[in-house]
Amino acid sequence: MGKESRGIQSIEVGGQLLRALARSLEPMMLRDLAREAGMTPAKAHPYLVSFLRLGLIEQDEATGHYEFGAFALELGLISLHRLSAVRIATPKIAALACQINHAVSLSVWGTHGPTVIRIEESSHPVHIVMRVGSVMAMLETATGRVFSAFLPSNIVKAALESKLDRLGIGYSGRLSIQGAEIAALLADIRKRGITRAIGDPLPGVNAFAAPVFDHTGAVVLAITAMGPTGSFNADWNSPIAKALLDCARAISLRLGHAGHRPSRG
Repeated sequence: MGKESRGIQSIEVGGQLLRALARSLEPMMLRDLAREAGMTPAKAHPYLVSFLRLGLIEQDEATGHYEFGAFALELGLISLHRLSAVRIATPKIAALACQINHAVSLSVWGTHGPTVIRIEESSHPVHIVMRVGSVMAMLETATGRVFSAFLPSNIVKAALESKLDRLGIGYSGRLSIQGAEIAALLADIRKRGITRAIGDPLPGVNAFAAPVFDHTGAVVLAITAMGPTGSFNADWNSPIAKALLDCARAISLRLGHAGHRPSRG
């Protein structure tokens, strides 16, 4: 019984390192990771070695920084797929992809931002750099703009601050120039309930994205339809836009959403 207790305690101690890494929006050095977990680097290192062997984390050979590994991603995706919202949405987006004959992706708000968790392909090939696990830009992509428009403003602000800090750009300085334009864009998305991207940021690719809400009115998913500009009708009233909105609303209804949202905080 004593050995079992020590084993459980050891897992809990090591788990603090994983928690610290999860709280960070970027890979971490050993000393910073250990500090955030409340232990010395010498104590943290053996745990990290074991996590590396399991594939829970990986270490950049050039910088020595630690990041979550393939097994951690796999566990996270399994957990996400078992959530009721994802379970309900998965067959719906498959049907949508068949209906509009264009690719459809499903995204959630993850640790690092809007994260793709499923892609339904179509007979129209779309050559884009997107895969399960991809994190989409907040303001530059249709998927990201859905979350920017409907998440609480403090979450969006924190995510943008973190991104601009990594680029060495001051948040207030950047958005003081574009603030009015961004506010108008997000307000339009909230009014329409859908957003689009026409050949930008991906030349030759159009996209629509719409939110899915749960019973509290919180955005829990983004559904994005995308296809080549030559065959993807990006008019606001196009059949693609209507089908996407119908799909998102049907999933929201299944999740208990009554058609109204609380004011954005």
